[in-house]
Amino acid sequence: MQHRWLVLGVIAVAQLMVVLDSTVVNIALPSAQKALHFTNGDRQWIVTAYALAFGSLLLLGGRLADRFGRKLIFITGLVGFAVASAVGGAATSFLMLVVARTCQGAFGALLAPAGLSLLTTTFPDQKDRGTAFGVYGAIVGSGGALGLLLGGVLTQYLSWRWCLYINLLFAAIGTIGALLLLRHNPSRQHPRVDLPSAVTICAAMFCVVYGFSNAETHGWTAPSTWGFIVAGLGLLATFVVLQSRVANPLLPLRIIRDRNRAGSYLAVFLAMAAVSGAYLFLTYYLQATLGYSPVTTGFAYMPLMAAAMVAGIASNVVLLPRTGPRLPVVVGMLLAATGMIWLTRIGLHSSFASALLGPLVLMGLGLGLVIAPANNTATFRLPPADAGVGSAMANTQQQIGLSLGTALLNTMAVSATTHYLISNERLATRPLYAKLVRLAAVDGYITAFWWAAGIFVAGAIICAMLFRPGVLAGQGDSTQVAVLDG
Repeated sequence: MQHRWLVLGVIAVAQLMVVLDSTVVNIALPSAQKALHFTNGDRQWIVTAYALAFGSLLLLGGRLADRFGRKLIFITGLVGFAVASAVGGAATSFLMLVVARTCQGAFGALLAPAGLSLLTTTFPDQKDRGTAFGVYGAIVGSGGALGLLLGGVLTQYLSWRWCLYINLLFAAIGTIGALLLLRHNPSRQHPRVDLPSAVTICAAMFCVVYGFSNAETHGWTAPSTWGFIVAGLGLLATFVVLQSRVANPLLPLRIIRDRNRAGSYLAVFLAMAAVSGAYLFLTYYLQATLGYSPVTTGFAYMPLMAAAMVAGIASNVVLLPRTGPRLPVVVGMLLAATGMIWLTRIGLHSSFASALLGPLVLMGLGLGLVIAPANNTATFRLPPADAGVGSAMANTQQQIGLSLGTALLNTMAVSATTHYLISNERLATRPLYAKLVRLAAVDGYITAFWWAAGIFVAGAIICAMLFRPGVLAGQGDSTQVAVLDG
C-alpha cells in the first residue's frame, strides 16, 4: 500500500489515544475525586467503566469492521470517542463522568480492532510487519505510562478535565489522516451480526467485574459477590456454546484453536491484569504518600515507558523471528514479576532511585517483551475475513484484563488497608492516626503488588506450556516450519 508508513502513523495516533485513556485519568483521579466528591470504593469505576465497555464490545466492533469496512468503522470510532471525551471533560457529577467513560470505551471498541486489522492488511510483508508491530506493541506497552505523564502535566497546569479534552486533538489528527490516506474496502460478504452473542459477552464481563468489585464492601462470601461471579462465568460458557452453533459467530472458535494465538491472547490478558495494579496504586502512592506533584508522578513513569519501547521493538524485530513467541513472552512475564516483587519494599519515605527506578525498568522491559510479540503472533496469518475479529480479540484481552485486574487488585488493596487499621486500632490516637492511615494505605499497595507478581508468575508458567517451541510457521527456514507443522 502506498504511504503505508503514514498509515502506520495514523493508526498509532488513534491507538495512542485509546491506550492513553486507560491511564491518563489515573493521575487526575485524586483531583477529580475531590471535585466530584466520590469515595475510594467508587474511584475504580472511572477506570473500570472505560475498560469494561471497551473490552466487552471489542468483538462486536471487530465484526462490524469486517462487515462494513475498516475505514468507516475506524472514523466512526474516532468521532464518537471525541464526543464522549468532551462530555466527560464537562462532567458535573460522578454519574456523568462514569457514563462518559463508558461511551468512550464503546467507541474505542469500534476504533481499536479496525486500526489493528488495518495494520495487519497494510503490512503483509514480514520484514516491514515486524517493525510496524514493534511500534504498535511499544505504544500498547508504554502508552499507559505516557498517559500518566500527560495526565500529570494537564492536571497540574490546567485541570483534570483536560485529561479528557485532549482527546479532541488526537481524534482530529486521526480523522484527517484516515480521510486522506485510507481506502474504503467494503466486505464482499454481508453476514448478519451476532447480536445475541454480543449481549451475552457484555453481560458476562459486567457480572464478573462487578462481583470482584463488590467483594470490597460485602466480602467474598456475600451472595452479591459470588453470585455475580458465578453468573458471569455461566454467561461466558453460554457465549462459547453460542459461538459453536450460530452461522456467523462473533468469535469464530477456529481463531482460538491455534495454540500460539490462544497463548498470545492469554498473555496480553494476564499482563494487563497484573500491571493495572502498578498504574493505579503506584500513582496513589507517589502522590498521596510521597507527596509527588502530578507532573513529577508522570515523569516517574518515564523509565518504564522507555524500557517498554526498546524491548517492544527489539522483541519483534530481533527475537520473534529467531526464537518464536514463547521465549520473549515467558522472560517478559518473569522480569515484570521481579519488578513487582521489588516494589513490595516501598515505605513511607522511600527514595525513587532505590525503591522505584529498578522496578519500573524491569516492568517496562517485561511488558515490551510480552505485549509486542503477543500482538504480532495473535494476528499472524489471520484470514482476511477474520482480520477484524482476530484483532479485536487481542484488544479485548487487554481491556478485560485491565478491568478485571483493577477490580480484583483494588478489592485486595482496600481489604488489606482496612485489616491493617483494625489490627492496629489501639494506636489510633490523635498524634499517630495520620501516620497510621498512611501506613495502612502502603500496606494495601504492597498487597496489590504481591498479587500482581503472582499473576505474572502464573502467566509465565501457563505461556511456557501453551506456546509452541520454535519460530512461527513461515518466519524461519523450512526445517523450523516442519518442526512446527509436526
